[in-house]
Amino acid sequence: QELIAESGGGSVQPGGSLTLSCAVSGTVFDFFPVYSMYWYRQAPGKEREMVAQIKSVGVGGSTTYATSVTGRFFMSRDDDKKSVQLQMTSLKPEDTAVYYCSARWGDKNYWGQGTQVTVTA
Repeated sequence: QELIAESGGGSVQPGGSLTLSCAVSGTVFDFFPVYSMYWYRQAPGKEREMVAQIKSVGVGGSTTYATSVTGRFFMSRDDDKKSVQLQMTSLKPEDTAVYYCSARWGDKNYWGQGTQVTVTA
């Protein structure tokens, strides 16, 4: 059974930093390097939005970010550990949301349960 587990969420003051981690397990991830990985977030009363994407190394491993987080958030992957991270800096109250990790390969799309990030003074 596939499993995606996020960690690293918490409460932080504006201007602070957090690093989220996402680890995958299960036979569907035996070929983890081919997966494109994503971080999404959903704030109360709002739709889920993509925050960051990192493509598989096989197609260049490039990253893409939402305009609202460009220059503040940085996504990376460790294919040996079957994990991705999202380094979040200069956090703002509007970054408060549940953050979800997602793995995608072809028509396969898997989601984690999410981790809460709260930015408040």
